[in-house]
This record gives sequence, C-alpha cells and structure tokens, in this order.
Amino acid sequence: MGKADKILQQVLHGTSDNNIAFADLCYLLDRLGFEKRIRGDHHIYTREGIKEILNIQPKGNLAKVYQVKQVRGIILKYKLEV
Repeated sequence: MGKADKILQQVLHGTSDNNIAFADLCYLLDRLGFEKRIRGDHHIYTREGIKEILNIQPKGNLAKVYQVKQVRGIILKYKLEV
C-alpha cells in the first residue's frame, strides 16, 4: 500500500479528520488527478468532469476539518481512486 492509498484510507475512514496533514491532503488531491492553482495560502483544485471546486487552506500544518469532509464527499460522490 502506497502513501496515497494510506492517506485515502485515512480520509475515507473519517475518524481522524482533525489530524490530516495539509501536505498529505494536497498530495492525495494531486494523485487523484486534480489540477492545482495557488493564490496566497489558498490551494484551489479542479478536475475535468467534476463540477465542484475545492479551495483548501492550511490551519498550521494541518488541513481544516470541514475541508477534509468536503474532499471525502467528492471522492465518494465521483468514486475516485488513486
């Protein structure tokens, strides 16, 4: 199991949303095929075929809990895999 798979399982499991590293969430989105644009501390992710735009920012070195939930919702809605 690779790094992206471990992060994906952690995000999908949903019990440690407040302990997901921001860098890990960015890495996962990159591996899922999202394109990234950065404006200040806002990392804006888009992907062809997905209507929603993910706009995430770090909280220290961790991802914000509600943003981890948004990413999980997109992964489940579109059945994305690494």
